[in-house]
Amino acid sequence: MGFDFNGTYTDVQEHEHIAYALEDGRKVEIKFEQAGNETRVTETFDADPSHSVEMQQAGWQAILDNFKKYVEAAAKPRTLHYEISIQAPAEKVYRTMLDPKQYKAWTAVFHPTSHYKGSWEKGAKILFLGLDDKGVAGGMVSRIKENIPNQFISIEHLGLVQGDTEITSGPEVAEWAGALENYTFTEKQGETVLAVDVDTNQEYEAHFSETWPKALQKIKALCETES
Repeated sequence: MGFDFNGTYTDVQEHEHIAYALEDGRKVEIKFEQAGNETRVTETFDADPSHSVEMQQAGWQAILDNFKKYVEAAAKPRTLHYEISIQAPAEKVYRTMLDPKQYKAWTAVFHPTSHYKGSWEKGAKILFLGLDDKGVAGGMVSRIKENIPNQFISIEHLGLVQGDTEITSGPEVAEWAGALENYTFTEKQGETVLAVDVDTNQEYEAHFSETWPKALQKIKALCETES
């Protein structure tokens, strides 16, 4: 059984409320109510007199049930793994990655103005930033969870940076809080395998799958270039 709906949105309040009127005059209203890390979605609609109310309720509920599965799957964190072999000792790979100038070069794959502010020392706060077309900074506020020189770095993301504001609580950062970005340097006979493990969600998976391999190739080129 299929159907086609046409209508006009009559009210949209971001994160709170959507209302629209179908072309036959029936009205639909959707409310979003947050309770902690959960959201209750309530949909109210005028029934079509040509079909039973029970059938319509079952159909609209099935749509909401599928929506729930889709959103929860998209929000569920997952860890992506990338690695590359570099003809250079771990000390050089480690130093190249963290050097402020070189960092800008290899992270330009993610954003042309990418840079960091802060310290790479264990326990230190660090900001990963980029500038929009108006010159306003945005990015992540994080801390260095672990740093074993030439061996391992773990970054814990705490929240977002929007201009001069650091946001570390609330719905905007709920999906990022606690996410880890780990770098492992394994050297053998002067060659280093650089492994990257990144926590993300379904929304950014395709983006990272495209950009991280390019970033690793850039690191490889920087490290293997004779200084």
